[in-house]
Amino acid sequence: MKHINNNSDRKFIKDILDKSLDLHVLNLTEVSALIDLDDREVWEEVYDAANRVKEKVYGKRVVLFAPLYLSNECMNDCLYCGFRTGNKNARRKSLTINEAVQEAEFLSGKGYRRLLLVASEHTKRTGVEYFEKVADAIYSNTDIRILHANTAPMSVRNFKKLKASGIGVYQCFQETYHIPSYRYLHPAGTKADYASRLGVMDRAIEAGFEDVGMGVLLGLYDWRWEVGALIAHSRRLINKYGFGPHTLSVPRLQPAEGSEVDFDTFRVSDEDLKKIVAIYRLALPYVGVVISTRERADLRDALLSIGASQISAGSRTSPWGYIEKGDTEQFEVGDSRSLEEVISKLADLGMIPSLCTACYREGRSGEQFRTLAQNEKMKKFCNENALLSLKEYIEDNCSDDEKENLEKLLKDEISKSSNGLIEKMKLVAQGKRDIHT
Repeated sequence: MKHINNNSDRKFIKDILDKSLDLHVLNLTEVSALIDLDDREVWEEVYDAANRVKEKVYGKRVVLFAPLYLSNECMNDCLYCGFRTGNKNARRKSLTINEAVQEAEFLSGKGYRRLLLVASEHTKRTGVEYFEKVADAIYSNTDIRILHANTAPMSVRNFKKLKASGIGVYQCFQETYHIPSYRYLHPAGTKADYASRLGVMDRAIEAGFEDVGMGVLLGLYDWRWEVGALIAHSRRLINKYGFGPHTLSVPRLQPAEGSEVDFDTFRVSDEDLKKIVAIYRLALPYVGVVISTRERADLRDALLSIGASQISAGSRTSPWGYIEKGDTEQFEVGDSRSLEEVISKLADLGMIPSLCTACYREGRSGEQFRTLAQNEKMKKFCNENALLSLKEYIEDNCSDDEKENLEKLLKDEISKSSNGLIEKMKLVAQGKRDIHT
């Protein structure tokens, strides 16, 4: 790796940071310079810039959600996954529509308003018709306001059906962009087709999805290659469609039952993970950078100060995992804190916990979302809607032990906002719900 040792190198990094602070997407030369950077002192400047970029775009709000795993019955044999066909000891389950509703109802009762539906790939169990039925049942029978979906790649025709069912973000990870590693790690099943998976975002966007979520599973190959490739992929989408990923997820390889992957070969250290989060934030200033519960609580908290803007909370990674435990999980969870505990911690850190779904209510997606973000207009929406959703949470779901702390946060933040927000808060207190700007 390159170590900065002259003024011209330092000036180039400063120019990169200035460009990001102006909310411009970085080119691949600039991304490569950050990837190659190996100067601890300069990295502190990078981390600071990444946090400033996040606050310029989103303010202090941090989006909270939960994954809802629908099935671990899978036709693929991904060597790193607990759901793989090669895991002969796996305890398999696919939720019925009623069970999916029960899980969603349990989560809405905790205060969640957005869920990520996750399913393994099985044509007979988890095709698009199954997702259509699950989405319709959850929307009809619970207080969940938006569902996102992490599913196997589909045809344009099926993506259109998925979009019409009310799914907000379509999410799919390439896992690794390194072709030899991809082929080795995916020896069987439809997922073995690298090119098909690489084109999944094009098919989703062509079918009408303006918000797509991308990522790589860090630890399957050299993270420097993966980060560069993911950003190159994102830039290609921007050039072709006018917008790129709505979110970039930062999953790091974790132990899983039945895994055959050597975790040490391409291990990503905590420090490397921090660098990756900062690079994503600086390279694509407007994206939501998502940290899963794969990571420890203290590390997740730290990542929120260097660019991360979305986190799951209280997650279970097996079907029926919220109501009953016992089925095989996709991976081990590193942060077991409940939603309330995470909300409390965010408040202590001076951040605004957000259960907001307003952009999906108002149609702010794709190129429109990116334009608002890059013009620093999204922050006002984000902060006010976060506060309104937090007020709902306090009224409906918060324990008495946490109310005083969260009410103080609301009072402090409302004092910085317009009178219109105060009136909306009064409506929430009177029982009105789903109020947003």
